[in-house]
Amino acid sequence: MTTQPQPQPAPRRPNVAGPPAPAAKNRLLQDGRDMFWSMGPLVLACVVLAGLLGMCSFTASGPGKGPAPDYDAPAALQADAEALKIPIRVPALPDGWQSNSGSRKGIDGGRTDPVSRQPVRAVSSTVGYLAPSGMYVSLTQSNADEDKLVQSVSSDVIPTGVQDVGGISWVVYEGDEEQEPVWTARLRGPTGPAQIAITGAAGTDEYRTLAAATQTASPLPAS
Repeated sequence: MTTQPQPQPAPRRPNVAGPPAPAAKNRLLQDGRDMFWSMGPLVLACVVLAGLLGMCSFTASGPGKGPAPDYDAPAALQADAEALKIPIRVPALPDGWQSNSGSRKGIDGGRTDPVSRQPVRAVSSTVGYLAPSGMYVSLTQSNADEDKLVQSVSSDVIPTGVQDVGGISWVVYEGDEEQEPVWTARLRGPTGPAQIAITGAAGTDEYRTLAAATQTASPLPAS
């Protein structure tokens, strides 16, 4: 009987490893392109965020910085008279004066109650104006006592003299040369007294103009 030859197993191929994976690049060896691609998304996010924030912000205009904001002082002061229930006047200022801002605030312990003689909360209304010279000056009207109102406007000033404006004595408070003076007077009227304060970077003549326009105006009706 003839013996059939047995099939021989196929020879095993040697286990040859593939090319070694490239080693991670040392951070010290990263070039500018690597840094660009890693920082690019962060820079783009910052630019987008800055653009969004810029759309939500505004800058108040001052002398030499473009037109002043349009602020309706008569309407705002009428609203303050109705809300605060204190005598509020609208000064009739000459041509060239422009209102550009306004605010209300409370003054804790700002006045002495005439019945209890205890300190109680006061309120105030402020409107800012640009004089024809372009300098800013503000008018604050309040039911506060004189010293408390002045402190709420500028805390480091002391009385130094008096300015007579049309028969009304305005007490002048001053501090160091970096501080703006404060003029204040108590104006009486049919609806009660009001303490007035004027301050800002404007000059004496502009203070006097605003003081005269305020004291000659009648208090607004408060419904």
